[in-house]
Amino acid sequence: MATKTRRQFLSDNFAAATSFAAAAALGSLGDRFAHGESLRSRPTLRPVKDETTGLPLLRLPPGFRYKSYGWAGETMTDGTPTPNMHDGMAVIAAEGDTIRLCRNHEISSDGPALHSSSCRPYDAQAQAGCTSLEFDTAKGEWLSSWVSFTGTSRNCAGGVTPWGTWLTAEETVLGIGDYDKYAGGAQRKFQKNHGWVFEVPGGKMGEAAPNAAPQPIIGMGRFVHEAIAVDRRTGIVYQTEDRATSGFYRYVPHKPGQLHAGGVLEIAEVVGQPDLRGGFNNGVEFDVRWHRIADPTLAHTPGTQDELGVFKQGQVQGASMFSRLEGCWFGDGVVIFDATSGGAAEAGQIWQYDPQADKLKLLFESPSKPTLNMPDNLCVSPRGGIVLCEDNDYGANEYPQRMFALSQHGQLALLAENNVRLDGQWNGISGDFRTKEWAGATFSPDGAWLFVNVQSPGITLAITGPWEDTLA
Repeated sequence: MATKTRRQFLSDNFAAATSFAAAAALGSLGDRFAHGESLRSRPTLRPVKDETTGLPLLRLPPGFRYKSYGWAGETMTDGTPTPNMHDGMAVIAAEGDTIRLCRNHEISSDGPALHSSSCRPYDAQAQAGCTSLEFDTAKGEWLSSWVSFTGTSRNCAGGVTPWGTWLTAEETVLGIGDYDKYAGGAQRKFQKNHGWVFEVPGGKMGEAAPNAAPQPIIGMGRFVHEAIAVDRRTGIVYQTEDRATSGFYRYVPHKPGQLHAGGVLEIAEVVGQPDLRGGFNNGVEFDVRWHRIADPTLAHTPGTQDELGVFKQGQVQGASMFSRLEGCWFGDGVVIFDATSGGAAEAGQIWQYDPQADKLKLLFESPSKPTLNMPDNLCVSPRGGIVLCEDNDYGANEYPQRMFALSQHGQLALLAENNVRLDGQWNGISGDFRTKEWAGATFSPDGAWLFVNVQSPGITLAITGPWEDTLA
């Protein structure tokens, strides 16, 4: 593989380039773990003031700075208040120094859909969706934001495509007439069924892309979706499922790049391992084979409301079970994904799947929650590190949520801590939000900026600094 400059490298956010550094990193990570390289932490963080608000929202390594934007409730460029519950996000386009991100909002409530002058809602009684944001990487300035997709429910994560669109996934299978057990058994007012993946158009820089008739990609299945990664060589789309009993899926489209044209949904069997929720040694490797899902639209096992209709079709054929699969990213020919509560300590596992060899390797299993506590969203940086976003607390002490970098040398290093405590200083928001999750980590093509969300109260951050001094 030819060496690429950082500007040419797109961190697998969009387009087709991958850096030599990332190739070396991902190719050797599991081997280094297998040889027993030690982990290390660099807790040299200190409070840093946000350049937008002047508030010390984050704890970061020396030399780093950041700018917040898109706080929940703030008026966007299109005149719409910014939705809350910021979640999955990625850079989907770049033109010169301007980049565009697409951001999910994991809102569960029913009610009037987000207003947009450029796109029609899928369901007029579903309040989640996506917003788009633009940023000038040279000036370090946020430029604009607007609603880019509307009328869906619990848009948790998703993934970027090589053709410059965003796949947004619903983490629910509630639909018409369903009762929500997580909302006191209330009956939802949805006008359509949910549990799908949708494609959000990219469009021209500086303009909202019209979307007159949003439609789910039926073939990708109706289940409790989480993240998505596209193999740019084959067009195969990999999907994770956020359930205590979850599967690892792939969608093989009939026409690569045209997901609505139909395809085959399959689920992974890790040979000899029907249940991967327990503990394993770092570096262990297994063979994988795939089984076709006969009915991708079957949300529930017949006669139940278990949300496992798709998974159980695969399980009876031999499919393997993971514990809460969440983040998923494609880089240098492999898929990196995590099991948020996997492992002996139920603190998380980082897996690597090689599609060419049909091999699954455990890159890292957290030995304890203080070491790494339940990683959720993840991304691969232009330097080859894997950025991991935590989504839980350790228990009674309620430690701040953290971001870590997992390096090409098999080391784990602390990258950032959530330090959001407010007493009405900004937008009238009050509360201690340090235990709220990180989400949506994604790098700019040149690797200079890391964009990430704090889900609650709902903030998007652009972070920059001497990345060469970190493991990211």
